[in-house]
Amino acid sequence: MRITAGDVAALERGVALLGSGGGGDTVTAAVLLRQLLSDGRALVVSSTAELAPSARVVPIGVVGATAAFTEKLPGGGEFAAAVAAVERWTGERADALMSIEIGGLNGLLPLVVADQLGLGYVDADLSGRGLPRLDQFSVAATGRGVAPAALAEPGGQVVVLAAGSDAVIERGTRAFLAGSGGWAAFALAPIPAGELAGCTVPGTTSGALELGRRVLAVGESPPRDALETALAGSVLARGRVLEVARHLGPGQHGSPGFGRGSVTLADHRDGGLLRLEMENEYLLALRDGTPVASTPDVLSVLDHRTGVPVSCDAIRTGVEVDVVRLAAAPFWTDPRWLPVVRPRAYGIDCDPVGIG
Repeated sequence: MRITAGDVAALERGVALLGSGGGGDTVTAAVLLRQLLSDGRALVVSSTAELAPSARVVPIGVVGATAAFTEKLPGGGEFAAAVAAVERWTGERADALMSIEIGGLNGLLPLVVADQLGLGYVDADLSGRGLPRLDQFSVAATGRGVAPAALAEPGGQVVVLAAGSDAVIERGTRAFLAGSGGWAAFALAPIPAGELAGCTVPGTTSGALELGRRVLAVGESPPRDALETALAGSVLARGRVLEVARHLGPGQHGSPGFGRGSVTLADHRDGGLLRLEMENEYLLALRDGTPVASTPDVLSVLDHRTGVPVSCDAIRTGVEVDVVRLAAAPFWTDPRWLPVVRPRAYGIDCDPVGIG
């Protein structure tokens, strides 16, 4: 698959939808990608089957407060430093890169980094959507583990988290980010291409691109059935946001949790009330108090007029929106991996609803 400048708008829309209200703002990464491709160039994205089984693939991305990424821009060497650090630690050279998370910012930026480092890029990721924690990655769910991992922050610090459980790596990363400006480039140990099928979510870049193309093709304020067809999903409600309530979520190990909240809107079709429970992403939808959709399915909120996804931190009262549901990546419907991303993984006492 080849990505050209003409594909950037569709890819940006697709990864924003898969962010499920999280994943960080895509605008900066889209600008960088357009600039890279502005001279008619194209980026080649390879499927896992196209790689030699022995090829080493390094998952990369931005971790931390992605909102800070647009305020504290990278110097340009952070990803190179993180990849080099994990190569030195493991003694293995990277042949290609892939994203840690297709949803949001990390669905675009690793493409730019792969070109800058002269490496290939693989059509797969570790999330299949937006996810808030490292211990929820597919490599963690399957038991491969997150460690070792390298972090490089804009001030020049580089840290390798050499060993530890996935929860320990998650806590260590958050501790590093607290003193480093809020975000860092992140790189995991190289994964042999022959093992990617068992520990990653395949086809996510190509899937996001196709999703974005279909959604952009229906235009602004499309009819309900046209939007559902484009999404290959469902519209849960169309209406005006009546209330947005925010609070701090439960923490772990003495540390504060992520921000939590709920969004309530009245459906114009029948007056029913839809409530969304959110953390970094939209996690659960209840209609008149009854759960109707949940993670790992992707819940997204779109501006009704423009169709642009509205993030959890940007949702406000009075906005006319469409609440939509997209089917989870097949990886997360596997009963072995589902517990990592079900509502109870976020502290919400509810079974998964309408998965797939």
